Amino acid sequence: MTKKYRKGVGIFLINDKNEVWVGKRFDYKNEYWQMPQGGIDDFESPEKAMKRELMEETGLQENYKIIGKTNKWLKYNLPKDLVNEVWNGKYVGQRQIWFACRFFGHDRQINLNKFDKPEFCKWKWINPMDCIRLVVPFKKKLYNSVINEFSKFLC
Repeated sequence: MTKKYRKGVGIFLINDKNEVWVGKRFDYKNEYWQMPQGGIDDFESPEKAMKRELMEETGLQENYKIIGKTNKWLKYNLPKDLVNEVWNGKYVGQRQIWFACRFFGHDRQINLNKFDKPEFCKWKWINPMDCIRLVVPFKKKLYNSVINEFSKFLC
């Protein structure tokens, strides 16, 4: 059987202090934080999906600029015990294109409650290296790759 990966995007949103945006999910009661990310809908380009996901998860539609994109698809595997719980067992993980974006607006523009079912209950700006420590364990390698690739924007 061929492993099937869901196509998605991730957003490395950096503020003027070179901190990265992370949110704490509503649907899982744990202490993990993550950067905005989500699936690519049918007939949607990765860039269009990135803009939609950023708007859905943070409320941002302006005051940011795309400054980079990963050179290749990055992927992660779900732990075996989660495969049948997430995405109805259709995928074993996700393969994603990540975008680095520079945010030049004000924190008050971030609105987690823009939609009926927000994905995050809290958010904060953190040192990018802290992402590795705060993300769910099965995404640590992915986040390390993202930070390595986008470290050139942290100056």
